[in-house]
Amino acid sequence: MKKIDWTLLISVVIISIFGILMIYSASYIWAEYKYGDALKYVKNQGLFFIVGIVLMIIISKIDYKIYLKKSNLILLVCLILLILVLIPGVGTVRNGSRSWFGIGSFGIQPSEFTKLGLIIFTSKYLACNEKSTKNFKGILPILGLLILIFGLIMLQPDFGTGTIIVMSIVGLLFVGGVNFKYFIRLGIVGVIGIVGLILAAPYRLSRILSFLNPWSDPLGSGFQIIQSLYAIGPGGLFGFGIGNSRQKHFFLPEPQTDFIFSIISEELGFLGCVIVVGLFITICYTGFKISKNCDDKFGKYLSFGIIFQIAFQACLNLMVVVGLIPVTGYAKKWEKIVNDIGTLINKSKNEILLN
Repeated sequence: MKKIDWTLLISVVIISIFGILMIYSASYIWAEYKYGDALKYVKNQGLFFIVGIVLMIIISKIDYKIYLKKSNLILLVCLILLILVLIPGVGTVRNGSRSWFGIGSFGIQPSEFTKLGLIIFTSKYLACNEKSTKNFKGILPILGLLILIFGLIMLQPDFGTGTIIVMSIVGLLFVGGVNFKYFIRLGIVGVIGIVGLILAAPYRLSRILSFLNPWSDPLGSGFQIIQSLYAIGPGGLFGFGIGNSRQKHFFLPEPQTDFIFSIISEELGFLGCVIVVGLFITICYTGFKISKNCDDKFGKYLSFGIIFQIAFQACLNLMVVVGLIPVTGYAKKWEKIVNDIGTLINKSKNEILLN
């Protein structure tokens, strides 16, 4: 009989319910303006939560070793989906990135499946090739796949997701006992690659410059981080209270998405930040403990990879929101949102003049 880790389960449920509450608080003004339905986003997230709970129960009944047997097929399907989403008419462009399959008002990102698919394949490879992975040639197949997948994701483009996948696999290789000197080489190659990507796309360079000095372009590339810091700064110890954010009133673009942590900080202050970070630390610590105590090699690597991915994604998001690293994402996304807000402000001015 499978043993349930109640600390992990309760932490996941609490952070999910807390997330739904904060999505409502952060989104109801924007949702009312854009869709005429203040509950638009919270209803979607509530549905996802219910579906997630059902899937969690179903998947918990499946022997995870079936993923070991089907790892090649899972990865192949993920690669096919990554290619299909790039085809006009098949993939849907949202916020300047062709990374979605549109299904009505919902969307599915194949890159999200690829995150897990590559972890499953890498876990199988490490479990079955422990001796060969001690040398550089032994990890070349994984590095080749990683480069291919990163390249496909960058064609969308989605630098944030690509970065999370790379960091997760590198972390998994480290746990797998790959010689540390190889990571130094990979780090040098990675830095060169990032510089190349920045030079290849001017909007990424503007992101770097706005990170160093957001006020150099306060209405352009620096707009998002400036508004985020305006939300975080006044929050103090206990914040303004749930529902009392000022920045969600069309100052911070789409506050219910990547920058919801800013609204949490503004409404619940330092206490809210501690709650969120504390829950993530609990989830990651419990996950790592489960991985460490797992006797099966494939299960150990699989659980480590999943927790690495959660940890890296959480850290990346929090660091972006507080201005420790540049904002990731496609520039046209924020350009469109800023233009929408500008249109709203002009509309409001005209209505005031007419009255």
